[in-house]
Amino acid sequence: MQSWPIQDAKARFSEFLETCLAEGPQMVTKRGSEAAVLVPVAEWKRLQAAARPSLKQLLLTPEGRGELTLPARGRAQRRPIDPLA
Repeated sequence: MQSWPIQDAKARFSEFLETCLAEGPQMVTKRGSEAAVLVPVAEWKRLQAAARPSLKQLLLTPEGRGELTLPARGRAQRRPIDPLA
C-alpha cells in the first residue's frame, strides 16, 4: 500500500484516485501518522458485507445464544394500596 502525505493527496487528487483504482488501497498520512485510507468502491462494499452479518447468519450462529439470567419472581416490594385514592 502506497503512502501519500495529505498535501500531495490534496494537490494531486486525480493521480491519487487513479492509483487507488489501479493498485488498490492508498494510505494518507498527516504529519507522518497514518490518518486515512482511500479504497476502491468494490473493496469497500466487500468489507462492509463481511463486517455486518445478515439476520439469518446471526440467528444461526451459536455464539449469540447464551443463558439469560432472570431475577426470581415474587420477591418484589410492593406499595400498599390506598383505598381512599
